[in-house]
Amino acid sequence: MLNRMPIISASLLRYLRKTSLRETHIQNELRQVTDKLPESGWEVSPEQGQFLALLVQITGAKNILELGTFTGNSSLAMGLALPIDGQIVTCDMEPNYTNIAREHWIKAGIDKKIELRLGPAMSTLDDLIKEGTEDHFDMAFIDANKKDYDQYYERVLTLIRPGGLIVIDNVFWGGRVLDKDNNDKSTRSIRKLNKKILLDQRVSLSMLPFNDGVTLVWKRP
Repeated sequence: MLNRMPIISASLLRYLRKTSLRETHIQNELRQVTDKLPESGWEVSPEQGQFLALLVQITGAKNILELGTFTGNSSLAMGLALPIDGQIVTCDMEPNYTNIAREHWIKAGIDKKIELRLGPAMSTLDDLIKEGTEDHFDMAFIDANKKDYDQYYERVLTLIRPGGLIVIDNVFWGGRVLDKDNNDKSTRSIRKLNKKILLDQRVSLSMLPFNDGVTLVWKRP
């Protein structure tokens, strides 16, 4: 995940964070730990985490699906916003990162709200469908391997209840979606999904110029 695309100036970003960002001590600590990793650019920005938490509160979501845990910044933000009986199912393939996530979920007292599944996102989605959880989740956050975005989308749409919300990250893909000479699998996949959602009458949508681009998808009843 890219989180430093200059949609706004650095000075405006500092202003935004100074005047609107609320983070707990644990969230700040996790961000500092993550920032030391070589892959720190994969983490959601603090304002994006806060946005996800607000969506949880606005929608009243209780059951959330997340594809791509990394060190747990987004699941921590959403978990803190969930009611006591809320639940997040999150998946990732890298235990070195998810161990960091679990440590901070425990520190924040939300570990019982979060079920971590280790393995490919596609396998997790197929397992959830086999387990009979169609139309179960209130909200989903897609932020895993970009080359599989279209397949994630179709499966998540099956798992989300009518009236549920899907949040898709990195839909600008660092601006590569505009580069006609860039035809790698991830770029092609994101372009394809962006076009598909525009025409998809099963949903309503809004693509936002937020960090690396975020699309909100509402599954129509």
